[in-house]
Amino acid sequence: MTSPADKAPVGAVDLLRDLIRCPSVTPKEEGALDRVQAYLEQAGFTCTRLIFDGDGSYPVDNLFATWGQGKRHLLFGGHTDVVPTGDVASWQHGPFSADLADGHVWGRGAVDMKSGVAAFCHAAALFTGTHSPDAGTISLAITNDEEADSINGTQKLMQWAADQGHRFDFSIVGEPSSATRLGDSIKIGRRGTISGIVTVSGQQGHSAYPERAANPIPALARLALVLSETPLDEGSAHFQPSNLEVTSMDVGNPASNVIPARGQLTFNIRFNDNWNGDTIRDWIEARLAEVEAPGIRITWEQISAVARCFVSEQGRDVETVVDAVHAITGLRPELATFGGTSDARFIADYCPVLECGLVGKTMHQVDERVPVEQVEKLTDIYLEILNRFF
Repeated sequence: MTSPADKAPVGAVDLLRDLIRCPSVTPKEEGALDRVQAYLEQAGFTCTRLIFDGDGSYPVDNLFATWGQGKRHLLFGGHTDVVPTGDVASWQHGPFSADLADGHVWGRGAVDMKSGVAAFCHAAALFTGTHSPDAGTISLAITNDEEADSINGTQKLMQWAADQGHRFDFSIVGEPSSATRLGDSIKIGRRGTISGIVTVSGQQGHSAYPERAANPIPALARLALVLSETPLDEGSAHFQPSNLEVTSMDVGNPASNVIPARGQLTFNIRFNDNWNGDTIRDWIEARLAEVEAPGIRITWEQISAVARCFVSEQGRDVETVVDAVHAITGLRPELATFGGTSDARFIADYCPVLECGLVGKTMHQVDERVPVEQVEKLTDIYLEILNRFF
């Protein structure tokens, strides 16, 4: 006869180490989703694998898992893909070794965000092991395309789930959300982002005969200042002021006596909820129109999809998460919106969403690692959320 102990699910740390051993650099799945699927199926989840392709991007493997029926529906969002390792020789422990040393699990993805996936999977397995399916519905939307294009991942996975009739009451994304201590902040929103390349075209010529040329560089320099120094706004109730950063300027001219034909600059904007895709593009167009010079033509192109700004207003479910974090850590988390963007922006189209996860100190770095204690405590937080949510 099998005892309850024999049925106990593998712990979050062990699952995390299994996931780190899968070198799942975007978009290569390398067995990471296979491991998550096997773990969740053992816990009673029904799993569906979906490969999305097209729209100018690579094919991506995705996983949707669900358990329970009726009542409230909680969605967990996450990703198993990781950024490249950089110089492997610089790592103290191999980036896919999953070594357990000095109280840490080492490896690429340990913080961003295989720990979040492992912790929630284990918490869900503990919950389903002690509750009947009529307690409510738990689903997981896990992609292997968050760190790069983000075209054939969560966005399409959520659309597929909606087409299948899934309706979610609330969602938690397991991205690193804490600032310096686990539980000191959760993210209830993210700024939007847009990137573009501006091309300033003139007329190439000899530097000794400037009257025969149209030098694009002065206009390019003025434009960089206009874009950088014109305030977008003064912030909003939930967000810091929007900002534009010029990230590159280039004329590709190796000759000191040749006026170049054109120059380019690249920029990125992080915008708050004062803006949307249309209004931020209008602002860019207005700034370009401020710079004029004889013989000079200025154009621009958007080089990434607009990631929209979102914010989930505080309500019962946000308070549930706050109370759960406080119960486990003793901290009442700040409701934050700092940082870049994440796949939560896609989930926000379907239900309120927040991010609750680790301290992100070493994410994307050489020697990425996570304290074992944090993984175990994050599991406790997720389990506490599940118990309170239902």
